[in-house]
Amino acid sequence: MAKFGKNIFGEDFSIKAEVTHGKCPLCESPTIFVSLHKSFYRCMNCGGDTEQKVNGVISYLPAGLGENSPPTLT
Repeated sequence: MAKFGKNIFGEDFSIKAEVTHGKCPLCESPTIFVSLHKSFYRCMNCGGDTEQKVNGVISYLPAGLGENSPPTLT
C-alpha cells in the first residue's frame, strides 16, 4: 500500500490497487483488470467498467448505473 502526503484532515492518503485477469464482457477478450474500489474493475483493453461477482465462480459483468454505481475513474 502506497501512502501519499496529507489530506485536508491531516491524515495519510493511501491507494490500494488490485490487479487481476479475466475475460471482459464488453470487448470479449482476455484482459487485465485494475481496481481501486472493492468490486469494480476497469478493463485495460477497452476501458470498460465492470463489476466483479463471486458466486462459486468469479465473473465480471458490465457495471450498472444504479445506487451501487462504481466511482468515476478519470
